[in-house]
Amino acid sequence: MAVKGKVLRVRGPVVIAEDMQGVQMYEVVEVGKEGLIGEVTRITGDKAVIQVYEDTTGITPGEPVVGTGSPFSIELGPGLLSHIFDGILRPLESIYDVAKSPFIRRGIKVPSLDRSKKWEWRPNTSLKPGDKVSGDYILGTVPETPLIEHKVMVPPNVIPVDKAGRLKWLAPAGEYTIEDTIAVVEYDGKEIELKMYHRWPIRRPRPVVEKFEPVTPLITGVRVLDTLFPMAKGGTGAIPGPFGSGKTVTLRTLAAWSDARVVIYVGCGERGNEMTDVLVNFPNYKDPWSGRPLMERTILVANTSNMPVAAREASIYVGVTLAEYYRDMGYDSLLIADSTSRWAEALRDIAGRMEEMPAEEGFPPYLASRLAEYYERAGRARIPGSPERVGSVTIASAVSPPGGDFSEPVTSHTRRFVRVFWALDARLAYARHYPAINWLVSYSLYVDTVAKWWHENISPKWKEYRDEMMNILLKEDELKEIVRLVGPESLSEPDKLIIETARVIKEAFLQQNAFDPVDAFCSPKKQFLMMKIIIDFYRKAKELVNAGVPVAKIREAVKDEIAELIRSRFTVKNDELEKLEDLYARLMEKLEALSA
Repeated sequence: MAVKGKVLRVRGPVVIAEDMQGVQMYEVVEVGKEGLIGEVTRITGDKAVIQVYEDTTGITPGEPVVGTGSPFSIELGPGLLSHIFDGILRPLESIYDVAKSPFIRRGIKVPSLDRSKKWEWRPNTSLKPGDKVSGDYILGTVPETPLIEHKVMVPPNVIPVDKAGRLKWLAPAGEYTIEDTIAVVEYDGKEIELKMYHRWPIRRPRPVVEKFEPVTPLITGVRVLDTLFPMAKGGTGAIPGPFGSGKTVTLRTLAAWSDARVVIYVGCGERGNEMTDVLVNFPNYKDPWSGRPLMERTILVANTSNMPVAAREASIYVGVTLAEYYRDMGYDSLLIADSTSRWAEALRDIAGRMEEMPAEEGFPPYLASRLAEYYERAGRARIPGSPERVGSVTIASAVSPPGGDFSEPVTSHTRRFVRVFWALDARLAYARHYPAINWLVSYSLYVDTVAKWWHENISPKWKEYRDEMMNILLKEDELKEIVRLVGPESLSEPDKLIIETARVIKEAFLQQNAFDPVDAFCSPKKQFLMMKIIIDFYRKAKELVNAGVPVAKIREAVKDEIAELIRSRFTVKNDELEKLEDLYARLMEKLEALSA
């Protein structure tokens, strides 16, 4: 029986209700005459504290509060891809059709998935009546988009993954809506009708059999990310940086160019104009791996800074639940959140309204545990059910520390839970060095785990060259202070070579134009070949310097080839690598001539 109480007090997005005996923690309730969606976050006696996902202006004491008896859950099924949702997974197109206005009127209730659209159902031909099935068992498939085949699974909250039911009936191939029954299973003495969709609580991780160490790199096409600070599929990463340093552009590059099969882009509290730019541009992007529209493998969740604060807090969990759902199909999914700082500010606002004791800088004391709960849902895992499959959830989140202060709570706590830290530097951005990844502060703990993939697929020398490139950049930073004080001419010839090589690395390799049709995406083979040219140039030049040849003479002899290498970012396409190989041969030939 539904719990029925009434509003006692309203504090912004927080409502205190009384006469709520029997309500449960995290239960969804409908608040007020318009039935605003809310979630119970605290219970004291017969009173319940509710965070409301819509604007509470005008709600008065005495208005009804009705429980639904279930936690906040979202619909999972065919029809999610290619769509744009708000923070609680209501499709914005459907809201517009109902409201007849660009403004979201509160109290609007629209389903996440289209009930009228018919899908081409293809049953799992290996199944027959009487077979045992358990949670996440694949019953059949639906071509959701030309890029993604949607796998319809037994919901793991209907039949647990460690239990078994018996298949009674499976729908034949044909066209069905998501409301049509496509299977009947018997479990625990009951017959259960299954449809193409089910509901899942957003705060509960979906079950897996086993998690593995991430060993396959997430190829982004960005040289500084893939080579120096690689992300692994199933890994966690953060992109912190001050205003204007390029967080949003870097995230969009990940979404548009990475080799993840499914991308979930969550705008959780960023400025409305930034999210609007995403909504306008993404439908026009092409997937570089297939040539199809990028939206055919993308879900956008928009909850900008002028949308309800409580829904911003929920949007992170909505996004990671969607990523887990496609992971369970055996896909590599990528969750991009922009930004967790705004999400943390929503936590702070809600905690303040609930009169909770603040911790550092006003954030709630449970900020670290909430961040841990979020990031631990990433991973590469073996999925229960049959057929056997492995999928991954990769999480990359922007962090917006005020003034670029990485010691503030959200950034410092985030560093504890992520294994890739792509630190953006305002000084590099102002110098027009993009992406403005600071190679002295950034790090990746996946370098050793993904090295095997690079060795097997690109070159056995990848890690050797990568480590040497990093060492050159670190040595150059040590020499910069000497150069500032007494000038470059006071350096020894080996140190001058370090400065010269670091300049080439920064101009030819680290800088990249996200808007150039050639330079926007650099294939792994092109990345390695460019790195090989630079490192082999340094090694050969070092031999010459040790033999007494001055750096100025080396620079003059190979200036045309170095200039050509820098231009190759824009002039050499990923399928024209023979041009780089020819450049490498000419460069080595000139260096050999100097040694003679």
